[in-house]
Amino acid sequence: MFLTSDGHFLHLWRSDGERGDLCPIAIAFIHKGLMIKEGLWLANCNQFIDWSTSVKHHDVIIIGAGAAGLMCAATAGYRGRDVLVLDNAKQAGRKILISGGGRCNFTNLKVEPANFICSNPHFVKSALARYPSQQFIELVERHGIEYHERDHGQLFCNDSAKEIVTMLLTECEWAGVRIKLRTDILAVKKTEVGRFELNTSNGELSCDSLVVATGGLSMPKLGATPYGYQLAEQFGLKVLPTHAGLVPFTWHSEDKIRFEPLSGIAVPSRITAKDGTSFSEALLFTHRGLSGPAILQISNYWKAGETIEINLLPNMDLAQTLEQQLAVHPKQSLRNTLSQWLPKRLVEVLFDEALLNKALNQLVHAERAKLVDDLHRWTVLMNGTEGYRTAEVTLGGVDTHELSSKTMEASKVPGLYFIGEVMDVSGWLGGFNFQWSWASGVAAGQVV
Repeated sequence: MFLTSDGHFLHLWRSDGERGDLCPIAIAFIHKGLMIKEGLWLANCNQFIDWSTSVKHHDVIIIGAGAAGLMCAATAGYRGRDVLVLDNAKQAGRKILISGGGRCNFTNLKVEPANFICSNPHFVKSALARYPSQQFIELVERHGIEYHERDHGQLFCNDSAKEIVTMLLTECEWAGVRIKLRTDILAVKKTEVGRFELNTSNGELSCDSLVVATGGLSMPKLGATPYGYQLAEQFGLKVLPTHAGLVPFTWHSEDKIRFEPLSGIAVPSRITAKDGTSFSEALLFTHRGLSGPAILQISNYWKAGETIEINLLPNMDLAQTLEQQLAVHPKQSLRNTLSQWLPKRLVEVLFDEALLNKALNQLVHAERAKLVDDLHRWTVLMNGTEGYRTAEVTLGGVDTHELSSKTMEASKVPGLYFIGEVMDVSGWLGGFNFQWSWASGVAAGQVV
């Protein structure tokens, strides 16, 4: 480091020939009893000069210390890149910590491109193929994390989601990545020489590659903001409209009064959206509306004002079964018959008392036909969803037509990358969104 003066300031010249920030002579006047003079070569200047006011340069800066950001950071760090991760939170990986009921559904054994919603349906194929779920599973196993499989290929930690966060932070540490929390990004610009300059609450920074891993708008209590979308728009990238995904539905006021007593009841179901998409999983009645895996899944395909169709007996041909019951128990009440397969409280809310009190042999054909239709094709008009407050993902985001499917780099802005939930890619319930975070993070980390 070499110092020169213009009479008011010391100019800080780096050994690579670039001039650093101006620093008042008073700041660097005497330190550790040493006089710093103009023209002095400083071999070990960091030992006695505070450089906190100067611009710090990094190869890569990643905005967001979540799943995608940490995965990208470790991948780039292992390539020898100087990586800094910034986040406004007090803790890294907060969404990971609460996921899967605190056990983190970290991936799925059956990941396919069809498990993702994206306006550019072929976009996800490259990253998912190059970093399949098996590779993340191998990483988990190398760190000694025990896990188990649940329905539909979902993998969860045996112990705690904290193990996944610890694993990612350990990988970042081994890769030489630095993480700076409680840091707000105040402004970002790109210089004429192609670098990005960031003005943050902890000083000014610059980098060659800027990766945006800010996530979506879901769960605002964890600090979710629209900053990633705003940054994309600042650089001229298209952002598609966003809305809550994997989210419970809410009742209209009159339906809420009717169905609120069913809160806590869960039943198997098959739910179908207007576009024909259907999911066969559990349905849960809540005091606000409908939830459970089947509802969360179908919410990604539902549009305001549309009805959903619910099959409350998905594993049964009710018409045929009623005929069999009629032959064996003709005098059995409809209430007792239906209560063999559905919770009694649900049966009593769905059907009139007079109908339920009838014996099977008293039901006319039209009544049986309507009963079958009501239980196999219950059509419901929901009021809306619980919104971002409880949503697990955000649908929409940075238009993937603006990005490279191989690297996640913005085609209009070299050096700018978007990964994870901030882009218009949303997965099904069951570990798919985490797998997209891992895969997109690796894709960018391999090239930044």
